Amino acid sequence: MNKSIFVTGIGTEVGKTVISAILVEALQADYWKPIQAGDLDNSDAMKIQRWISNSRTRIHPEAYRLHTPMSPHTAAEIDGIRIELPNIKLPNSQNFIIVEGAGGLFVPLNNKDDIIDLIQYLQMPVILVSKHYLGSINHTLLSIEALLHRNIPVAGLIFNGDENPSSESIIQQRSGVPILGRVGDLGEMNKDKVREWAERLKPAVEKLLLN
Repeated sequence: MNKSIFVTGIGTEVGKTVISAILVEALQADYWKPIQAGDLDNSDAMKIQRWISNSRTRIHPEAYRLHTPMSPHTAAEIDGIRIELPNIKLPNSQNFIIVEGAGGLFVPLNNKDDIIDLIQYLQMPVILVSKHYLGSINHTLLSIEALLHRNIPVAGLIFNGDENPSSESIIQQRSGVPILGRVGDLGEMNKDKVREWAERLKPAVEKLLLN
């Protein structure tokens, strides 16, 4: 069984943290966001902690905590540091770990490495989060193609937000990537909503990731 999976998105603000919370709750998995840029008083790790209900999950500290809400390479430069892949080590845990990225695949970490390089460095399969908007089919298929070009396994695709059967159908047809499900518009997040959607997605998630 894979002991960890990397949650990435087709772009920024597509719902990676929401989906990560639902996956964490469904699997009672650990959570780790290697790089947090900005919002240090309300980080994604803090949100996950507020949104989950189970007592098994452990939230692991970030490898890099950057003060400015910008692309990690710029935020790191402002802080006077450089993000180095060898400094980003998967936490030691006997539990399954959900790892959340920052932005999309080609968000730069330094002058040569992007998020996709981090995924490849950590040798993890990916769950890709997609959200419907004009151009999202293109962004989704390009993201899948980039991952497969690097021989990074795409374990599944989760759609976040309003349903669009036509877009979802063509993406599945063209990519062949398994669709784990779709999470509706949740509005303001809370534990009840995360727990509800975790129960809905749990059978598909467990079948794909734990068997």
